[in-house]
Amino acid sequence: MALKGVRVIELAGLAPAPFCGMILADFGASVIRVDRLKNEGLPDRLARGKRSIAVNLKSLHGQSVIQKLVSKSDILLEPYRPGVMEKLNLGPDILMAKNQRLIYARISGYGQTGPYVHKAGHDINYVAMSGILSVLGRRETVPTPPLNLIADFAGGGMTCALGIVMSLFERQSSGKGQVVDTSLVEGTAYVSSFVYKTQNSPIWGKPRGQNLLDSGAPFYDTYETKDGKYMAVGSLEPHFYAKLLEGLELDIPQFSNFDITKESFRLKFLTKTQMEWIEIFDKLDACVTPIIELTEAHQKEPNISRKSFYKNPHTLSWEPEPAPKLSRTPGIANFSNPDPIPGEHTMEILKEFGYEESEIRSLAANGTVGVSN
Repeated sequence: MALKGVRVIELAGLAPAPFCGMILADFGASVIRVDRLKNEGLPDRLARGKRSIAVNLKSLHGQSVIQKLVSKSDILLEPYRPGVMEKLNLGPDILMAKNQRLIYARISGYGQTGPYVHKAGHDINYVAMSGILSVLGRRETVPTPPLNLIADFAGGGMTCALGIVMSLFERQSSGKGQVVDTSLVEGTAYVSSFVYKTQNSPIWGKPRGQNLLDSGAPFYDTYETKDGKYMAVGSLEPHFYAKLLEGLELDIPQFSNFDITKESFRLKFLTKTQMEWIEIFDKLDACVTPIIELTEAHQKEPNISRKSFYKNPHTLSWEPEPAPKLSRTPGIANFSNPDPIPGEHTMEILKEFGYEESEIRSLAANGTVGVSN
């Protein structure tokens, strides 16, 4: 696997950091999640392929344990607000002095510097502060957050994983690690570069919900079908638009009055079920597809042929296969064990790092680490 032999220490957090850690694990890295002794938050649903050790980070002994683990690892992944790690004696100055090859990856809302370093937030706030939320939504509605996908996962976890992999590559020549400062605001803006760089093009220029790609155009929108399901239309180019009209059995110039055309399309899509429209547009290259329910995606092509989803044998739920597919060293959804409970692997991990069982029992007895039963 691409990241085989890479050792990651991931401090438990929410959304972006666990996703970043799961990406690394899916592609072969050995990921150790550091949990609190008493984990009272939401369970980590992005723990596939990881192991867990429970450590009291507020104790000096616990900090020493983390320092030892990190001294023999390639990557530290931390999700805290700026300054927290430094207060725990686990900042980059200390840890990178002990391990000059360490890649110290930090994920925070507003980055490690600036006036907002200590300000709380969630995905919606970071997307808002990036400028992107202002352009998301339909005409005459308030801006609409796209779940928590853009900041937490695209601009956060995925961007941080890219920074880590680039740092691993650079380390081959320099022999040195570096700090990866992942700001969810900056990551959101960066993955939205196309929007920023096309503001003066015909694609944009009008208020939210009135442009070609934001539901303003009738040929780039969604429509309800007779059976209460939906179709997605992306017939931007003239040749695709011609095929759209062929499937709908309509004759409307592409750039005639958008409101009138959209109403015509709406009424037309309501005359057939989703399956009937699928049968029509499967034969036409019109960029028209059904909107598949989340629970049905694994049952549909091309996902079946490409094995894009795998069934988790422990939860019996269907999960996406790691992407992209590498030809020689592909990622693998590791379901060999259930997602770890906090502290499940404390004993075996500490032994791997040179601790004797008597030392581990002593650390557990004084509240430094937690050993799961």
